[in-house]
Amino acid sequence: MHIAEGFLPVVHCVAWYAVSTPFVIRGARKVIQEAKEHPESRLLLAAAGAFTFVLSSIKLPSVTGSSSHPTGTGLGAVLFRPPVMAFLSTIVLIFQALLLAHGGITTLGANVFSMGIAGPWVGYWFWKLSSRLGWHRNVGVFLALAFADLSTYLVTSVQLGLAFPDPVSVLAGSVAKFMGVFAISQIPLAIAEGILGVLVFRLLTDVAKPELERLGILRPVVKEAVA
Repeated sequence: MHIAEGFLPVVHCVAWYAVSTPFVIRGARKVIQEAKEHPESRLLLAAAGAFTFVLSSIKLPSVTGSSSHPTGTGLGAVLFRPPVMAFLSTIVLIFQALLLAHGGITTLGANVFSMGIAGPWVGYWFWKLSSRLGWHRNVGVFLALAFADLSTYLVTSVQLGLAFPDPVSVLAGSVAKFMGVFAISQIPLAIAEGILGVLVFRLLTDVAKPELERLGILRPVVKEAVA
C-alpha cells in the first residue's frame, strides 16, 4: 500500500526517511556488487524490479490517504535476499510517484520502509522457514509473496495509526481501525499475489535455471558418471 503525497505530518516523513535510508544504501551496494561480480544476473535483477513495478502499480481504492495493491517484493527477496529489494523498491516507488501519482516524494521514506524493507524481510523469513521444514518450493514462494504483501499492509496500518492516533489507544484504536479497513481488500490480494508468484517462479525455473542454481534457489543436478 502507498501512503499518498502530503498525507503524513512532516516529522513522520523525516523520521521514516531517516530509518529507511541506511537500508536503501546497503541495498544499492548489494545491487552494484551483484551486477559487477555476476553480470549474468542483471536480467534477473531487472525482472525482479519489473515484477515489483507492475504488481504494485495495480491500484485499488482504499481508505482515504492510501491504496491497496499487490507489492511483488517477495519474489525479489527470495531470489536476491531482502537488502536488494530495499533499493529496487525505492526506484519503483520514485517512478510511480513521478509518473503514476502513486504514493509521493514526501511519504517515500514511509512507503519504502513498509514495502521495500519490512515486506521483503518477512517474506524471506517465511521462505527460509518453509525450506527448513522441508516444504515444497512452491509453498515457500507462495508464503513469501503472500506474507510480504500482508506485512506491508500491517506496517502501513501502524504508520497511519501513529500519524493519526486514536484519543483512547493508538494500538487498539487507530491501528486496529486502519487494519480492519485494509483487510477487506488486502487479504484476497495477498493470496492472489502468492499464486501468481508461484507461476512466475515456475517460469523462471525453465528460463533461468543455471542462475537460480548459482543463487542457491535450486539444487544443481549431479549427473552420475558412466562406468
